[in-house]
Amino acid sequence: MDLASTKNRWIARIRSFFSRLNWKNILLFFGFFILAFIFWLMLFFQRDIEATYKIPLKYTNIPDDVVFDAVLPDDIEIRVADKGSEIFRYTFTLKDSIEINIAKYKEERINNLQGTELMQLIRKKLSQSTNLKAYYPINISLVTSKLQKKELKVVFDGVIATSRSNLVADSATFLPGTVIAYGSQSQLAEISSAVTEYTLFNNLKATSQLKVKIMPVSGVKFIPDEVELYIPVLEYTERKFEVPVTARNVPDNIDVKFFPSQTEVSFSVTLEEYKKIAPEDFEVELDYKKFFKNEDGRVDLELSASPSPIRNVKLSPSSVEFLLESR
Repeated sequence: MDLASTKNRWIARIRSFFSRLNWKNILLFFGFFILAFIFWLMLFFQRDIEATYKIPLKYTNIPDDVVFDAVLPDDIEIRVADKGSEIFRYTFTLKDSIEINIAKYKEERINNLQGTELMQLIRKKLSQSTNLKAYYPINISLVTSKLQKKELKVVFDGVIATSRSNLVADSATFLPGTVIAYGSQSQLAEISSAVTEYTLFNNLKATSQLKVKIMPVSGVKFIPDEVELYIPVLEYTERKFEVPVTARNVPDNIDVKFFPSQTEVSFSVTLEEYKKIAPEDFEVELDYKKFFKNEDGRVDLELSASPSPIRNVKLSPSSVEFLLESR
């Protein structure tokens, strides 16, 4: 039997099955099923039910210059009993955290949150009818130790890259430029700066102010732990000039000739500064005393004067031959 015949036979069987179904009986079955489910919910909501929940803990108003001696729990587990309706409601409402105001308990000189204080925090999340049968942990240690502090300069670790027609116009700066590090005396003695997490800023097209996190250090707390990096970015264009190669400190009885006698200076400059820069702003003046003994008769070129706004300066050629002649 071929595949097409087998397929047609199964389609015919399925159609025959559905044609024999009594849809009224099916609808009646689902109606009784829904009624039974509603009846079960009514019984569930009226019954006494026990359930276990975990409530997140949120610690607020923690002084910057202290560290907790014990690890603070992230949540508290409770066992409660109540009518099913309340237990069902807690499934949604107990997802909100319990706030523990550290400064408040420090003022009241409470270093161990337990008993009445802890139960009151839990009871605020529960109905009066609910029986709080158990909770864990039964106490939360709030004991702290005083930390030393040290002001540190923020140092960037990463890469700043602009688009092809843009360049960083000036040094990037941090806002704020320093942070306060809290830790033990020995820990702070090993830290000389607050280094950022390695960050790549790519394809920047305009001046930007971007957030950067401070790299965590075990046992040390940075305030703030995040700073903003201000990156001045401007649009640049390329320009070129021919600049003569000259020499200084040449004896009166010597003539120096360079081959070639000039070099091409290419550089990037902002559109605003483009028309302000002229060839006369550049000089390639070599010191005779530094090159006249070169055995290969060549000297590397470098700019002895150039305008400050330019970037990415290149000389072509970057070295020339020289010839010394007596007058």
